[in-house]
Amino acid sequence: MSYVDEVLQRVRKKDPDQPEFYQAVRECFDTVRPLVDANEKLYRENAVLERFVEPERMISFRVPWIDRNGAVQINRGWRVQFNSAIGSYKGGIRLRSTVNESIIKFLGFEIVLKNALTGLPMGGAKGGSDFDPKGKTDREVMNFCQSFVTELFKYVGSHMDCPAGDIGCGSREINYMFGQYKRLTGLFDGSFSGKDPNFGGSLVRREAAGYGLGYMAEEMAEAYGKTIRGKTVVVTGSGNVAIYAVEKCQQLGAHVIAMCDSDGYIVDPDGIHLNIVKQIKEVQRGRIREYADLVPRASYTPGPGIWNIPCDIYLPCATQNEISPESAETLVRNGVFLIAEGANMPADLDTIHYFQNHGVLYMPDKAANAGGVSVSGLEQTQNAMRFSWTFEEVDARLKIIMHDIFEKVSRTAAAYGMPNNYLAGANLYAFQRVAAAMIAQGIV
Repeated sequence: MSYVDEVLQRVRKKDPDQPEFYQAVRECFDTVRPLVDANEKLYRENAVLERFVEPERMISFRVPWIDRNGAVQINRGWRVQFNSAIGSYKGGIRLRSTVNESIIKFLGFEIVLKNALTGLPMGGAKGGSDFDPKGKTDREVMNFCQSFVTELFKYVGSHMDCPAGDIGCGSREINYMFGQYKRLTGLFDGSFSGKDPNFGGSLVRREAAGYGLGYMAEEMAEAYGKTIRGKTVVVTGSGNVAIYAVEKCQQLGAHVIAMCDSDGYIVDPDGIHLNIVKQIKEVQRGRIREYADLVPRASYTPGPGIWNIPCDIYLPCATQNEISPESAETLVRNGVFLIAEGANMPADLDTIHYFQNHGVLYMPDKAANAGGVSVSGLEQTQNAMRFSWTFEEVDARLKIIMHDIFEKVSRTAAAYGMPNNYLAGANLYAFQRVAAAMIAQGIV
């Protein structure tokens, strides 16, 4: 049995109740086999794979808070500090009722590789809770966030671990968390990213993941001799990543016609009116179906099925494993030529192979949606300098970072004899960088 298979078997046996985590590890290890096989003696002697899948630290805690009726509510909180070989821990906080230890670990594992691709000195971490802000008042959200940070603050800081936002955790939640961190520590530093620009947040941070996804789609199309200008685009989700992916794609000349949320999806043949989506989602915190009430030519369909809409480019920006084998077949049959992941792990390895075998250009999340964590890193830099860059300066830096990521991924895939296999290129480049740092620092 190969070294890769030994460790995969060990992960499955040790954590049989963590399917998302195993899926993420398998996707990575299956694609880095050529590198591991070529360096098996070195990697075995240093237990690189065993250490790669074991977090440096996993923190679990209860979060008590008071709801609007004065009743005590209890949620679970987590922070996994996965790997600090190339920098201090960095990663978001996910707030959703479905969050569990497996999801936190898979996200932490993924962001180790994602951060390695950015070129910035950032290790990987992730946190979250099974608390869902949806339907909660601002005061209830504040109560939860303050309680969450009352435990978390012991383990984070600008030179230790810098949390950011994720699903369910936007600027409002990060602002509350930073306020409580500042209250408990007396420090005004870069301990949290995604803050309001009025007190240390970076411009473009809100837009970064979506903008970066748009830049990556443009890079992929141009490398293939095409352009995204004039192409029909479908974006799943209607959260932060999806909204600003639509915005950047529209700025680049693409024709975005569909978005969705967990209730259903809208189609607007004239192109999505993003100002209306922003009003519904960012201001009113409403549902995507309300768009069809405001735009006469738009239609709303309840339930899943957005993949049935023919498109040239498909940007999954909702959640993990949102692309089923059946939806993948439909997308290919309808002529999609480019898919870039805005969500974390929206498809499993077999589905990605299906797309690749049918000539679809496919970019994994660790490369495609790295814009968010990249600007989080730039926010830390600005906080450390006690300085801020303009919107245009940060956006320009983001575009350069996404171009560099594409070049690394493309070049590495080609070097291993797998041109256009961006999944392999991303995993090979990132894994090699982190593994080299781990070996150099000794058995720690």
